[in-house]
Amino acid sequence: MSATTHRVDAPLLYVRNHHPAECGRPPRIDDRGPSQYLGYFENQHGEQAVFVYDRDARQALLYVGDAGWEAPYTVIDGAVPDLVLAETERVWVHACWQAATSNAKEVET
Repeated sequence: MSATTHRVDAPLLYVRNHHPAECGRPPRIDDRGPSQYLGYFENQHGEQAVFVYDRDARQALLYVGDAGWEAPYTVIDGAVPDLVLAETERVWVHACWQAATSNAKEVET
């Protein structure tokens, strides 16, 4: 295997925006900082969401295409109080929250 074929910094996932222009410009998220946890979700209708947790700030934002990409929602303890989500979306957000914060809880105890 060639080292140039499998670069360490090569993108792992590339996702296209499925929402119309009225939903705003989708976020451009750079994960090169080691303090981020990222999650991607797409429901059966093609509606997309991106979960971004900043481990340093201990804060999470949720970007949701059909709710307007340019206005992210704050995630609090694994829930998004300012946004109505379907059951599958709520479960996914909660799973992302648990995955992103599990190490922090272990360090605190």
